[in-house]
Amino acid sequence: MLMASDAEPLLLRADRDGVRTLTLNRPARKNAISPALWRQLRDALRDAADDRDLRALVITGAGGAFCSGADIGTPDEVHPAEKLRRLSDVALALHELAVPTVAKVNGVAVGAGWNLALGCDLVVATPESRFCQIFAKRGLSLDLAGSWLLPKLVGLQQAKRLALLADTIDAAEAQALNLVTWVVGAGEIDGFVDDLADRLAAGPPRALAQTKALLNQGADATLAEALANETRAQIANFAGTDAAEAYAAFAEKRPARFTGGWLPTSRRSE
Repeated sequence: MLMASDAEPLLLRADRDGVRTLTLNRPARKNAISPALWRQLRDALRDAADDRDLRALVITGAGGAFCSGADIGTPDEVHPAEKLRRLSDVALALHELAVPTVAKVNGVAVGAGWNLALGCDLVVATPESRFCQIFAKRGLSLDLAGSWLLPKLVGLQQAKRLALLADTIDAAEAQALNLVTWVVGAGEIDGFVDDLADRLAAGPPRALAQTKALLNQGADATLAEALANETRAQIANFAGTDAAEAYAAFAEKRPARFTGGWLPTSRRSE
C-alpha cells in the first residue's frame, strides 16, 4: 500500500503468486489521477520493473470506475512541462515493463485514464464500461501516449474520429475497434482477470518478455530491423535446453518435455 502523507491511500497494491494488482483509489473522483497519484503510480511501475518475482501486473480502479483521467480540479502550480513529465514517466514505465500487463476496466475510462488502459498489453471490460478521449471537450490535445497508441490500435482515420470528436463509446464498440480484448459480465470480471493473470504468470517469463519486446519494437521497425530483433531473441532461445529438447523429441517421435533451463557452455560447443 502506497501512502500520500496522512491522507487516504491513493494507490493500493496487492500481491498474489507472482501477480501484482495496482488499484487507483480515489472513488469519490472516479479515480481521477492527482499529482500525488501520478508520482505514486510512476514509482509503483518502476518498483514492478525491479521485482524479479513478478510475473504479471493488473491495473484497475476502485468503486466502480477505472479512471476519469487527470484530476484537473486539484490545485497544481508547477509549470505545465512538469505536469506532462509526470504523465510521460508513467506512460514510459508502463510500456517498458517486461511482464505482461492487464487493464481491468470497470466503469468509465476517460482521457488519460483510457490511455492508461490502452498502454496495457490486454484490456478486459464489462458491458457497462464507457470510453472517451475527452481532451477536445476540455480544450486540450491528447496525452499519456494517446497520439501514439490510438493510430496503432485502430488506424489513423478512427483515431482522428475518437480524438477530434471526443465521442463516448461503449465496450462493444471499443472491442470492435480492437481497443478492448474481452468484454465479460460485471459479476465475472474479477474471476476472469484473476484466471488470466494466473495464466500469464505461469508462462515462461523470459520468453514472454522477449515476445512482448519484439511485438512492441516490431510496430515501429522495418522488416529488416524486425528480423534482426527476432534473430537475437531466437539465439537466446537456442542457447536454452528447451530448443535442444524440442529437436530430440522430434527425432524420437515423442512429446517434448520443456523445463526452461539454460544449456551449459561446454554443451553448446559440442
